[in-house]
Amino acid sequence: MKKWLYWLLPLGWMGVIFYSSAQPYQQQDIKPFLGGTFDLSFLIPYVDGISFVYHQEVVSVGALGIEGFIEFFIRKGAHFTVFFLLAIFFFLACQKTVQKRSPQLIACFAFFCTIVYAMFDEWHQSWTPNRTPYVGDILIDSIGAGFAIFCLLIWIKKKHGNRRQRLIV
Repeated sequence: MKKWLYWLLPLGWMGVIFYSSAQPYQQQDIKPFLGGTFDLSFLIPYVDGISFVYHQEVVSVGALGIEGFIEFFIRKGAHFTVFFLLAIFFFLACQKTVQKRSPQLIACFAFFCTIVYAMFDEWHQSWTPNRTPYVGDILIDSIGAGFAIFCLLIWIKKKHGNRRQRLIV
């Protein structure tokens, strides 16, 4: 029965994501903190030439200011990281509670569950003031989850490969 406690990892993390998605952008805006705490002006010559469109808005120092430009990458990095961790938590919960399944099958299931929750999260944001759902964020979430699964499978292969080598020697 205690093995089912592993499901508290993904469920708890999903709760953290849900709570975060329920906050209006103004509550999560870190530009005032960045501008008031750090002098980021030294970065401008290095990133001033970078400009692209994301969710129909220009992302550049000219359009967002240096604080907004840095915040954009922090926020997208958070998407990657949060769903990287969720995929790992799903994998661990499945691995500890599902018997006699291959790590590859568990990895596929963990990836699928993570992507489904990423889609739910973006839909949930549509109900939050000053937040908008965007398929590009689901793509970033998926890349984070995919990288987590890739790392887990490499780690498992290396772990089992080393075990076989020790048995032979």
